[in-house]
Amino acid sequence: MPKSAVETLFDLIDQTTTLIEQNLETTYLDALTESIANIADGGRVKVEDNLPDAQTVAQLETIYATVKLNQFDAETIRQALQLATLKGLRQVKVEPNKQMTPDAIGYLVAYLAEVFGGADQIKTVLDPVIGTGNLLATVMNHIQNLTGNKLQGFGVDNDDSLLELAGISSELQGLDTTLFHQDAIEPLMVNPVDIAVADLPIGFYPIDERAADFETHAASGHSYAHHLLIEQTMHYVKDGGFGFFLVPNVILETDEAKQLVKWITKHVYLQGLLSLPVNLFKTKEGQKAILVLQKQGAGAQQAKQILLGEFPNSNDQKAFAAYLQQIRTWHKENIN
Repeated sequence: MPKSAVETLFDLIDQTTTLIEQNLETTYLDALTESIANIADGGRVKVEDNLPDAQTVAQLETIYATVKLNQFDAETIRQALQLATLKGLRQVKVEPNKQMTPDAIGYLVAYLAEVFGGADQIKTVLDPVIGTGNLLATVMNHIQNLTGNKLQGFGVDNDDSLLELAGISSELQGLDTTLFHQDAIEPLMVNPVDIAVADLPIGFYPIDERAADFETHAASGHSYAHHLLIEQTMHYVKDGGFGFFLVPNVILETDEAKQLVKWITKHVYLQGLLSLPVNLFKTKEGQKAILVLQKQGAGAQQAKQILLGEFPNSNDQKAFAAYLQQIRTWHKENIN
């Protein structure tokens, strides 16, 4: 059985990454960043302090010569890079908050962005916790494929290794992204965007003095980072624009939710909260949802009826397709 384009490209990336990993005695993830940087540079191998050695350079250049990126579309490149990145993340046992957003979830965020944001109206996208860049790339590729319009993406992360990987990955896909290495809770150098997407890290934010500047901060003790990030992100969304956040399924039911709900009532419209398919999670307690917020202003109004529910099992294709159509119908009836 012939290999798919994704498998073919992944094999090339994996071979070169493994060669670099072994010769430089580094991690697979760092070697991956090095390898795709070489690909982005036309197959020229970066050598520092005689590493990689001459034999490895020759092997790499031979493999790179077979990589013709113009044979692959952006989504194929993203999927191949995703497979390689997942391999690297498994090796270093990265913490849960830095795990890559799975495609099954990324595609749903992209679909909701298309329906709520209006694909033709979306020109700029922000991800304040971009990580490896997979979620932002999934959304940008989806909207660009639908409309033919070139989007501008912005990403923020405090992990320089993941950010470097996101940057080179975006370059290989031909995406126009500007990335910032910083704490996303600090002021951002980003003009208001049409939509924002984020797979939010769950946990407490350690700097209470900075959290105190936010309406969603806790009355005492550390504040939830995901609450602060929601408030921060929507500050950088245009009036009437949307934010799509991956959050704990019970985000509005916790004791700490009072300040968040108060802020939501004051500044944005809660237009939807959709639980993701339970079969995508190991436990019911670990289940996540997509929170859909719309910034007030520019004629935006609270939906007549908030979109609440749970996606059906993702393996039931018929029920799943029907549910996606129900969301589109709901939007026409409830969002002006």
